[in-house]
Amino acid sequence: MAAPSGKLCLFDVDGTLTAPRQKITQEMDDFLQRLRQKIKIGVVGGSDFEKMQEQLGNDVVEKYDYVFPENGLVAYKDGKLLSKQSIQDHLGESLIQDLINFCLSYIAKIKLPKKRGTFIEFRNGMLNVSPIGRSCSQDERIEFSELDKKENIRQKFVEELRKEFADKDITFSIGGQISIDIFPKGWDKRYCLGHVEKDGYDTIYFFGDKTMPGGNDYEIFSDPRTVGYTVSAPEDTHRICEGLF
Repeated sequence: MAAPSGKLCLFDVDGTLTAPRQKITQEMDDFLQRLRQKIKIGVVGGSDFEKMQEQLGNDVVEKYDYVFPENGLVAYKDGKLLSKQSIQDHLGESLIQDLINFCLSYIAKIKLPKKRGTFIEFRNGMLNVSPIGRSCSQDERIEFSELDKKENIRQKFVEELRKEFADKDITFSIGGQISIDIFPKGWDKRYCLGHVEKDGYDTIYFFGDKTMPGGNDYEIFSDPRTVGYTVSAPEDTHRICEGLF
């Protein structure tokens, strides 16, 4: 059980606690459990709960004071499910189908070195859209990521989505290495702060790697309720936390 503290550390997952879509190292896992003896800790990611378990362990809800898959639209505190939101209830089936149809049509026109399967993943709190497809291998993921850095494939996709759905109060955010997150405005990672701010912390620290405008850590990183830190890898997170705590 975590030691009493007026401070909370919230961590992004991919690129912050783990390499993208990889499992947490034993060293990082052990470090976080030592940190938990001094300060409350939580994780907030765009992925669903099952993917979070794959990366952080099946016992993730026991190892962290707060666990927020899907930006906190699914929320766990002290090992127990707090709440779960539904994107289909919020947006309605008609708009969701318009989004899916537009994305599939756009992806069909992109020529990439490779395309695989699962171009759209339907989650509780968002649609996750991947031009290459989420079933790509790790090598294919890296290949796409490097190409995306040069050709801004996802950024161009996001710009088209913003034009097409300009009046719909929807956010389009670049996350991870291969995908775009689509969700109602306000359902970004700041959503999880609604769960923790009522617990009366003096300081809420946030650590993430996609903290630039358009990145899926930007909103929570720049929120006045948090003290934000930009990291480039799990080793960076480890180093900064050691210096702070």
